[in-house]
Amino acid sequence: MIDRILAKRIVPVVVLDRVESAEPLAEALLAGGLDIMEITFRTSAAEASIKRIAASFPEILLGAGTLLETDQIKRAKDAGAVFGLAPGFNPAIVAAAKEVDLQFSPGVMTPSEVEGALAFGCKLLKFFPAEVAGGVNMLKALAGPYGHTGVRFIPTGGVSLGNLAAYLKLPVVAAIGGSWMVDKQLVNDGKWSEITRITKEALAAAAEAR
Repeated sequence: MIDRILAKRIVPVVVLDRVESAEPLAEALLAGGLDIMEITFRTSAAEASIKRIAASFPEILLGAGTLLETDQIKRAKDAGAVFGLAPGFNPAIVAAAKEVDLQFSPGVMTPSEVEGALAFGCKLLKFFPAEVAGGVNMLKALAGPYGHTGVRFIPTGGVSLGNLAAYLKLPVVAAIGGSWMVDKQLVNDGKWSEITRITKEALAAAAEAR
């Protein structure tokens, strides 16, 4: 999982209101060159959307985000998600993910949370909410005491085309999480070609930041 995320360096954070949008969105992202998706469990369409994409597009590295309850862990895994994420660090959620062998990235924003996640063996962590939590400077500070542990971060929250390069140039950043290429309005309006265009633009910017 980490190798594939490192190859693209972008994890699109998807909020789907309608299950019918799942497969066209997956096609639009693939057309743009991106084979990674995080579908958040913020809507009732999430679980069925993951099932559809897992069945139709096995080439996609499919994740489930905003996993806040232990039962969501099993549902996400059974639906076909191969990794999970959460905005915060909840030991019970991390333990539930380990029980079903779901690779999991808890969210952190403080040294104590980083250490808690490391104690559970989590090395790929979501840094959220990135911009309001100190952004690039905060990650530089965290890299000091924790960089040698092998921990890597996926900053999410306020990351955009305009600032992704600053994040991706940091050695402790594996990838960025963003929603601008899968903007909810674009998805609901079915503007798949526009999503493909923005995705290509984002991947090009990420490649330049290496």
